Amino acid sequence: MKMLARLILGLVIFDAAVTAPTLEPINYDSETYDATLEDLDNLYNYENIPIGQIEIATVMPSGNRELLTPPPQPEEAEEEEEESTPRLIDGSSPQEPEFTGVLGPHTNEDFPTCLLCTCISTTVYCDDHELDAIPPLPKNTAYFYSRFNRIKKINKNDFASLDDLRRIDLTSNLISEIDEDAFRKLPHLRELVLRDNKIRQLPELPNTLTFIDISNNRLGRKGIKQEAFKDMYDLHHLYLTDNNLDHIPLPLPENLRALHLQNNNILEMHEDTFCNVKNLTYIRKALEDIRLDGNPINLSKTPQAYMCLPRLPIGSLV
Repeated sequence: MKMLARLILGLVIFDAAVTAPTLEPINYDSETYDATLEDLDNLYNYENIPIGQIEIATVMPSGNRELLTPPPQPEEAEEEEEESTPRLIDGSSPQEPEFTGVLGPHTNEDFPTCLLCTCISTTVYCDDHELDAIPPLPKNTAYFYSRFNRIKKINKNDFASLDDLRRIDLTSNLISEIDEDAFRKLPHLRELVLRDNKIRQLPELPNTLTFIDISNNRLGRKGIKQEAFKDMYDLHHLYLTDNNLDHIPLPLPENLRALHLQNNNILEMHEDTFCNVKNLTYIRKALEDIRLDGNPINLSKTPQAYMCLPRLPIGSLV
């Protein structure tokens, strides 16, 4: 019985040994794995190789393994790249045609106004830049200076939509023509300086003005519209020196403080030019500075015209 048991156990062991898988060596088919330790010193010796010729790479066994390639990127990645385009301080892109914000809109030469001129807060300085036209201005411009240039004409759209504009100074240009609507629609314009130009006729001006200087131009008999300053209740200074005016532009605003008309061609003055002849108690306190010197007028002929003034006008008495 014992012999039978041993025989059965031997058959089970033999059957298990026959059915077991055979072990075969794995061949990576690469010479690198057969290298000896002595060969490795020569294999990775970079001392005699120039730095520019060294290439960094990864050694990969050449088996029958499948290469893992990254999956294709979704289309959203391209959209993210487009959104990552650098933008300017005000949020606009350099590729955009309009260059608003800190550097202002583009001029006719496709150059930002605030690189051509100097912009400080809401003030734009374009003095002495040989400009022949008003450059496009930032919409928040409140004070604009473009003196000593070559501007010949002011167009109706040069200051369009600049609702915050308070002062315009175009001293010493070559301005001979101004569009009728160039200034009229500026709701907050307070000061207008156009001295030292070639202006022959003034356009309609806004009633908000407090300071006007159009000295040294070519204003003649028809250069100023009738009652041009009548409704300018806040006008304090009116300078019209060195023109060719033959009369004082009436009526003058009640709050006017200074009227400069020297070096014109004014020949006469009426008694009611400054005063109210029907009210002998009327006193015009504000108007303290009247200049009529350099005109062919004899102030001594109309003494009644100055009775309401705190000071006599400056001018010829003979």
